[in-house]
Amino acid sequence: MRNLPTLLAAVFLAFACTSALVAADDGKGPAFTEPPKGDQDFALMGEFLGEIMPEEGQKEQLGLQLRALGDGAFDAQSFLGGLPGQDKHKPEAFRMIGQRSDDFVVLSGGPWVMIVEKEHCLLVDRKGNKIGKLNRLHRKSPSMGALPPEDAIVLFDGDNVDQFTNAQMTKDGLLMQGADLKPMFQDFNLHVEFRIPYMPKAEGQSRGNSGLYLQSRYECQVLDSFGLDRLYNGLGSLYRFKKPDLNMAFPPLSWQTYDVQFTAPRWAADGSKVRNARITSWINGVTVQDNVELPNKTGAGKPEEPILLPIRLQDHGDPVRFRNIWLVDRGLAKGKFPIHTTKEELEAAKNAKLAAEKLAAEKKAAEKKAAEKKAAEKKAAEKKAAEKAAAEKTAAEKAAVDKKAAAEKAAADKKPQAEIKK
Repeated sequence: MRNLPTLLAAVFLAFACTSALVAADDGKGPAFTEPPKGDQDFALMGEFLGEIMPEEGQKEQLGLQLRALGDGAFDAQSFLGGLPGQDKHKPEAFRMIGQRSDDFVVLSGGPWVMIVEKEHCLLVDRKGNKIGKLNRLHRKSPSMGALPPEDAIVLFDGDNVDQFTNAQMTKDGLLMQGADLKPMFQDFNLHVEFRIPYMPKAEGQSRGNSGLYLQSRYECQVLDSFGLDRLYNGLGSLYRFKKPDLNMAFPPLSWQTYDVQFTAPRWAADGSKVRNARITSWINGVTVQDNVELPNKTGAGKPEEPILLPIRLQDHGDPVRFRNIWLVDRGLAKGKFPIHTTKEELEAAKNAKLAAEKLAAEKKAAEKKAAEKKAAEKKAAEKKAAEKAAAEKTAAEKAAVDKKAAAEKAAADKKPQAEIKK
């Protein structure tokens, strides 16, 4: 590990007058909440998109995500078909590494070499042929700046933190991590805009970590996952339960959106759970969790039980910022009450009821008639069978009598013949 005091001194000399340096301890390195001017690594980091034409092959779109690791080191992933979330994106990534030289980075490790400058990226094949050029792209979520609908509850718009406890605002009207929502909700749709700090020296869960803890139990993870694979505990994941379907992370210090549709579990009167919670969520306008059933809390969430708890914006020690937060309580159904039914509606309902009763009576009568017919047919069949059995019995008895009489006659006829012989 580099000498921390020397590193801090260099950082402050370069950025103290131009950047918001929030933290530089716990082994995470500096954390910037505003773009650091003069930082060549930050200037190069980001997304690029363009077309490539290999010597053997067809023209195809290619997307690149370049991630800064500090001290001029970078890693990257590129995708055929475009960037995550684009129509023809192919999820298999080419992983590359690179080192900055002055104001450009050379990436290697994939099927080609990439030379990345601030506004574009050149691709060269193994023979030294230029096969494509990618241009820098700044993407914006389609739900960014979404206006709250008429029936929404505005939780934070930069004016105050009245809807939260343990809440702090920055001087420029942003909500800091660590706030707990005062009102509590059952089923809701939640819109949140967030910005992850630039922490080039940090890694894993130490890099821009926060989360939306729904009912303090179920965590929709917030993390700097830009330029990485889909992570079990990365941005858009249901923490330690399910990866996002797609890693839709934008670069740090980009404003991003988290939209969540939450349906709470249901409980019986004896405290037993009868239905699990469900979550659908979108990162930057793209579905990353689709109606996922949660059999239990996630991570360090509070235990499940049939009481409401607040939504929490997790404080993991990293300066994550929030704005434009609103919620639609799906339990607050709209519509007139009490209901005033007109005379015509009552008459129509009465006629419909009478018609249904008539139809049911006709059906019942038909069923009764069919049952009676079936019973009569059964009785007739039983009578016929009994008559047949009686006739057969009479015939059998008569045959037995006739047989006996014949035998007696034969015996009688035989006796005189025997006497004559004597």
